Amino acid sequence: MDQFLTFGIVGLTTAAIYAVIGSGLVLTYTTTGVFNFAHGAAGMFAAFTYWQLSIGWGVPVWLSLIIILGVLAPGFALLVELAMRPVQRLGEAEKMVMTIALLSALIAVARWIWDPNDAKSIPRFFAERSPIHIGSATITWHQAVTMAVAIAVAIGLRVLMFNTRIGTEMRATVDDRGLVGLTGANPVRANRVAWILGTELAAIGGILIASMVALDAMQLSLLIISAYAAAIFGRLKSLPMTFVGAIVVGCMEAYLAGYLPQNAYLPGLRLAAPAILLLLALLLFPHGRLRGRDRRLTRVPLPTVRGTLIFGAVIVVFAVVLTTVLGEGDLISFGLIFPMSIIALSFVPLAGFAGQISLCQLTMAGIGAAACAYFGGSGQWWALIAAVVVSAIAGALVAIPALRLSGVYLALGTAAFAVIMDRWIFTLPEFNLFGADISIFDQGSVELVGPNLFGFHFDTTARVTILSAVFLALATLMVALVRRSRFGRRLIAQRDSEAAYATLGGNLLMAKVAVFALGAGIAGLGGALYGMQLQSVTADQFNFVAGLPLFLIAVIAGLGSVGAGFFTGFMLAGPFVAVVMIWPDSADLVQVIPGLLGIAFAGGIISSGAIPQMRKEWDPVFADRIGVSAFLSWFVLLWALRLADVIDGWMFFFGIVAGVVALRVWVAVKPKPTIDPDDIDSQNSDTSGPNGAIVESDIPVEWWGIKRPWRAEDEEVLDHAVATRG
Repeated sequence: MDQFLTFGIVGLTTAAIYAVIGSGLVLTYTTTGVFNFAHGAAGMFAAFTYWQLSIGWGVPVWLSLIIILGVLAPGFALLVELAMRPVQRLGEAEKMVMTIALLSALIAVARWIWDPNDAKSIPRFFAERSPIHIGSATITWHQAVTMAVAIAVAIGLRVLMFNTRIGTEMRATVDDRGLVGLTGANPVRANRVAWILGTELAAIGGILIASMVALDAMQLSLLIISAYAAAIFGRLKSLPMTFVGAIVVGCMEAYLAGYLPQNAYLPGLRLAAPAILLLLALLLFPHGRLRGRDRRLTRVPLPTVRGTLIFGAVIVVFAVVLTTVLGEGDLISFGLIFPMSIIALSFVPLAGFAGQISLCQLTMAGIGAAACAYFGGSGQWWALIAAVVVSAIAGALVAIPALRLSGVYLALGTAAFAVIMDRWIFTLPEFNLFGADISIFDQGSVELVGPNLFGFHFDTTARVTILSAVFLALATLMVALVRRSRFGRRLIAQRDSEAAYATLGGNLLMAKVAVFALGAGIAGLGGALYGMQLQSVTADQFNFVAGLPLFLIAVIAGLGSVGAGFFTGFMLAGPFVAVVMIWPDSADLVQVIPGLLGIAFAGGIISSGAIPQMRKEWDPVFADRIGVSAFLSWFVLLWALRLADVIDGWMFFFGIVAGVVALRVWVAVKPKPTIDPDDIDSQNSDTSGPNGAIVESDIPVEWWGIKRPWRAEDEEVLDHAVATRG
């Protein structure tokens, strides 16, 4: 009985911290309508700052708390509120991108400022005092302070929300911001107060829990999973039920730590328990099943088969060039462009076409890598097919419970699945299933070898790089064909309005299962090739946090564009890797860039996606045959000189850059013939050509087919516009 009470006190102490953090999350969401994925990261940053002040610089504890809670936390909250204001009236996707980007950026900044290899710890409050004895139970002063803070927070929030004017404004703001403004209240002020209070509570929780766990940026940020579960108990609106959920989560963790049987398969279960509880809460508690369409839908581009084939050929040629100009060591790093591009491509049908926000695609890649290592230990060619099939099955299994989830709930569900895989499933030792001995990552790393295909063994880095490029080209073509197919149009219709899609007879279950399986299969293929490129991979390379930059860069590229995969892989394994090679100390700093770009995109600084913007700027360049021919000749000459070792890699690179700049200058200064608008009807050419004075965007839709030729895709564009007009 004494042991039961001891673990109960530990559980209630942890529950008190989860209640404080979770109440801040619920307060922010109910007032602003924004689910803050970076809530835990804010607490993590406060904990590191507290360590820096009190331990690193010797500032007194009381003064450190005043500086953090009185100055830094409110200042950070005001900056976040200012950044979130432009996306306040947008859809859930843009809000999620902003907070996910903030989560990724804060973790990267913390790892950059505070070296994760240096162990840090925070002493508990009043550690020098004797503990309090209540019967056979012993309570430390830190535990007592934690519980007292949770009680004070509960009482304070109750008084604030129901007995003050600002509390009334905060509750009213989420219902109707415009109506609140008409009554003379200030919704901006209500939002500002909510962000300040939410961040303060996250900071308090982060400081309290930092003395009980290792001071690690990623671990502290992911402790928010437990607070997520508590908040979902309260359905993101009830503070009392959030406290009840916190008690359930905290006590469950404590009793699992005390009474879970000791064997090799269960330690990870205790670590994954909050994520499991979060997933169960999402599935069991009622949520809106069919939701209206997002308020900022973008048209999904319709790629041409010819253009996609040319794009695929460029990808393969690019891979061949890399294998001929880079050494073995550099090729291992830069060759990751292609498998990472395949993993990122999985977001296009899933999030770009179907609007299903998944944060577990890198986990699916890990499943594919493990499956390929299991089936292809001797280079069996069909191991790649097995990796795709196993990952697709996992994706389909995720899709079935996800049918009743959408928006932020779907993102939370897929994040919980990724954490469960990270903390438990990927750490399992070898086990027997239906008579077969299965080892996932063998509690360490797994080795992957290139396949034997038609008697040809892909046993070198160069060969695996070209193989990955070929598969990327084929996968891109497949996604383009999906977009052009009836299935692709159904996915877009489902994205626009699940309610309308179901009303018109669409099968939501089959559509979601199919697109989740498709996305997971593509990611699994990318994961297998990723492992072959590196020859050995660990489970940590496929964790939840590592997948956030992939998602953010894919969003920035434009999820509806089939080129988003290559753009993402190129950015993450191209310029970012090159910067780290030139300046090794910038590794953690470079990890901040995806988060900053995600914040810029969600805030509207980067609009409409990078790929559509690049196409708008570069289409006139590509249409200039003289300039492109000259550039290709220059490129071939440089390549030949590099192969002959006449120039080195840097001269080759800067020579290409010079050629690109010269091409842009040529197109810019080249005289452009004007077109008489009266003669447009007599010209059998597209008015969107680079040399025309009139571009396609200048022609109103009612003049399509009159002032420019009618196209096959115009009908779909018009149907889509009519169907989604709101």
